[in-house]
Amino acid sequence: MLVTLLNFTPDPEKTVALSARLCYSDSSIAELEDKVAGISYEKFLGKILKMGHLSVLEHASFTFGIEGISRAASHQLVRHRLASYSQQSQRYVAASRPDYVMPPSIEKDPAKKKSFEKAVRGLYKLYGGLVDEGVPAEDARYLLPNAACTKIIVTMNARELIHFFRLRCCERAQWEIRDMATRMLKTVRGAAPFIFKDCGPACVTGPCSEGEMTCGRPKEIRARFKGL
Repeated sequence: MLVTLLNFTPDPEKTVALSARLCYSDSSIAELEDKVAGISYEKFLGKILKMGHLSVLEHASFTFGIEGISRAASHQLVRHRLASYSQQSQRYVAASRPDYVMPPSIEKDPAKKKSFEKAVRGLYKLYGGLVDEGVPAEDARYLLPNAACTKIIVTMNARELIHFFRLRCCERAQWEIRDMATRMLKTVRGAAPFIFKDCGPACVTGPCSEGEMTCGRPKEIRARFKGL
């Protein structure tokens, strides 16, 4: 899996601070620029976000390039509707070789790994044969498994990313999308360290949100994400 931060709103924390300051000021936009110059984003934004004024986070957007994930993971990802997606098409891009993700629970067992590889490679072989015989890729793709790798470009604003991390960095999330979300969080912390400094699953900043389904390891999880 490879997660790359392709682009983001320039100076995202300044943009969020400007948006927040505007809501409580009669200054012109040019004057606001001067007012936020040199301020402590941690102090100012900390106060604003603590008040629950989260809409200002929507002015900062982040675009990721993600490859090497399975279709099973991408199907979960696109359920987050406040985002933009561009995904490699199985209709127009024929699979030239077996390219798939194997779950660790299968990979660690030699017999299961062998069976899995045999089955998936068999599907890819049949797929390739059909394409070679003139079957359109859009029809042959019906054979391809959820394990098939895909590439996708994702854009989310900061508010939606925080929500996404809260759900998908959790130990209760499926292992592959949890890995992807954690990598995404690690990349955006470099671009907007204050906005994302306390991000992660719900237990990073408060009680576990999973109730009886909790993993039971909040201290371990908090330490992991604080040091991400």
